[in-house]
Amino acid sequence: MKFAHKYAGMRYVAPLSVLLLAGGAYAADSGQQYGPNPELPEPQRGLLPNMTVPEQAQWGDMKPTVPDGYTITAIATDLKVPRQTLVLPNGDILVAEGKGGGNAPKSRPKDFIAGLIQSQGTTAVKGGDRLTLLHDGDGDGTFEEQTVFAEDLNAPYGLALVDDDLYVANQDALVRFDYQEGQTQASGPPEVITPLPSRINHHWTKSLTAGADGDYLYVGIGSNSNITERGMAAEVDRAEIWEIDAETGAHRAYATGVRNPTALTIQPGTDELWAVANERDELGPNLVPDYLTSIQDGGFYGWPYSYWGQHVDPRVKPENPELVESAIAPDYSLGAHRAPLGVDFSNAAVGEQFANGAFVGEHGSWNRADPVGYKVVFIPFEDGQPAGDPVDFVSGFLTDDGKTRGRPVGVTVTPDGAVIVADDMTNAIWRVTRDDANAQPTERDAPEDESATSNGASTTPEDEQMPEDGYAGDR
Repeated sequence: MKFAHKYAGMRYVAPLSVLLLAGGAYAADSGQQYGPNPELPEPQRGLLPNMTVPEQAQWGDMKPTVPDGYTITAIATDLKVPRQTLVLPNGDILVAEGKGGGNAPKSRPKDFIAGLIQSQGTTAVKGGDRLTLLHDGDGDGTFEEQTVFAEDLNAPYGLALVDDDLYVANQDALVRFDYQEGQTQASGPPEVITPLPSRINHHWTKSLTAGADGDYLYVGIGSNSNITERGMAAEVDRAEIWEIDAETGAHRAYATGVRNPTALTIQPGTDELWAVANERDELGPNLVPDYLTSIQDGGFYGWPYSYWGQHVDPRVKPENPELVESAIAPDYSLGAHRAPLGVDFSNAAVGEQFANGAFVGEHGSWNRADPVGYKVVFIPFEDGQPAGDPVDFVSGFLTDDGKTRGRPVGVTVTPDGAVIVADDMTNAIWRVTRDDANAQPTERDAPEDESATSNGASTTPEDEQMPEDGYAGDR
């Protein structure tokens, strides 16, 4: 298997002079904090964060690293910015491909600088604005058919299936397709269930999951800024998780103050909603922790006024002490700047060591000197709650010499225990299986990464869009 990247030979770091002008370089890394009660350092303020975007490297004959007793295989390649995946009842896999945003005005010098640096960490391939279907006809683990299920979408991201209704969260609307098991192509254009906030769209990704009974859908809507620098008027209906009536499209704010809820899922055996979220930036390399948390109906999670419960963010004026007092601390810290973009709960078929917990796809940092994330971790659970440090499940995207071969996004666990990982830099879908599972994945021929082919793509993203977290965004 050989993947290639067009970006080569450069490592992008904010100039030391800029950091000195900001009042001094950041203090040494005090380590990442994990779990329900992280020790939070004092905030560090500066003109710009210490930015490092790892140089992109080729996979060559390498593959990501998985635990002993597991095998990883690329089951789809040459995709157009894969984000999230959905396993259909017959085992087919739908892949949402897209690249959104790009409408956020750059009003400050730091916006231009950060945008330029961040763009080096994204693929040159234009987003597909489509759903691709992967089909394994004989169940041998090789998905030999790769077809376009639906196209002409608008940066699709979240996916959910309820009976015969396939829901897709575009960056501007929640839409629905009719679906019959085994269907390989949409039977017509989608029906709009409800528009979603899309003005400016600093955080453009719209995560999606269906409630346990299927009557309601939940959509995560990120903020329109890092920390309200565009004013509160731009944040109406943002940094929220909506509950949407699947039949009527009527919606309400189920939870607020979640800066960027990038992936949602329902905990098996319950009707409890869980999310991973990307927190704010520009407070230092170890603030603020991104997190995994259950989401309470009516809960407020701090943004913009506070973080991790009642830790007040002094940058936000006017303050809101009453709302801060009600802020809920998340259940589990993943560490700062990990940029989680995927989450799914495990099942017994994955294997005893990884049977009870959740997998989280960490897209990786851009705004700290030493990159972190760039892997899929497993968060063990006990009695329905996170317990213990994260365990690396899929790693090797970030090399020992500080380069990156890929960036994980969505994570989906199949009923038979395979773990599906979308990689939006390699433009591939990876599948991890137990070696003693019945179906063994077979190596697929892997052409060079599409960013290196002659499809007209340049070494700068064609639409010059910033990553989905905009300036605040390794996301």
